[in-house]
Amino acid sequence: MNRFFVQVVDSGSLSAAARNLNTSVTSVARHIGGLETLLGVRLLNRTTRRQSLTEVGQLYYSQVLEILKRFDDAKREITSYQGQVKGVLRVHLRTSVGNQLVVPALHRFLDQHPELSLDVTLTDERSDLVALGIDLAVWLGNLEDSSMIARRLNPGHRALCASPSYLERHGTPRNPEELADHNCLIFAARNYGSPWKFTKDGKTVAVPIRGNLRTNSGAALVTCALNGLGLVILQESIVRPLLENGALVRVLANYDVSPNGLDNALFAVYPSGRQLSPKTRAFIDFLVELFGSDAIASGFASKNR
Repeated sequence: MNRFFVQVVDSGSLSAAARNLNTSVTSVARHIGGLETLLGVRLLNRTTRRQSLTEVGQLYYSQVLEILKRFDDAKREITSYQGQVKGVLRVHLRTSVGNQLVVPALHRFLDQHPELSLDVTLTDERSDLVALGIDLAVWLGNLEDSSMIARRLNPGHRALCASPSYLERHGTPRNPEELADHNCLIFAARNYGSPWKFTKDGKTVAVPIRGNLRTNSGAALVTCALNGLGLVILQESIVRPLLENGALVRVLANYDVSPNGLDNALFAVYPSGRQLSPKTRAFIDFLVELFGSDAIASGFASKNR
């Protein structure tokens, strides 16, 4: 109704306003009458030949004109904002993959998007993304919450590895059963621990393991393995640079390794009730590129995919 009122004042008559609004004079008159009834005042003095603003109409016109201008400016700004990668992106990253892979590459992402700011939390906990206002999280393993939409980032391949110094002192296991004689560094989280599972030629063997370190930090496992403390199972994509430069050595490479027998892929996750914003999509594309050949270009998936 307010836009009809402003258009009538700017056009000088109901008929001119009707032409500009591509509607009928009756419709325009009905909107003006409804607005006056709603406000309980007369806004326009109307005769068969001309119309003019009442005193209160002039006051209302100046106020509404300013409000509509601000609304239109805000609408244009929001429309522009939604079409660009800008603003603040709130992200939760798993500690190990964040420290080892994502954080070292963030400068490239921010260089590409100078109007974007990142608010990054490193955590292995699956927090309530909606309640905390988180745009995107990187989670590990099976997705139990069907309200989340996820993009698989890697196949979940794991590597059993140790430092050269550890293997020199304690020898290299030739089969999974020999792990009973080794110090194993254990990731302390739900569904993890002992036994570790190894698959070869379709046969899986579960091996009870023991060790003098348990931690819920993937970064701590990497550091302790590099320092020669023991054998550890880690995401292959995270430790690949360490394997390539010889800081760690892969052990039992002819086995598929799992610390729990579950799907250990990494997923980029966001709430299903939200439209994917340009900034979130840009960060997902960045993650997919970062994981390179490990990225699964199968699009978006929901629960347990």
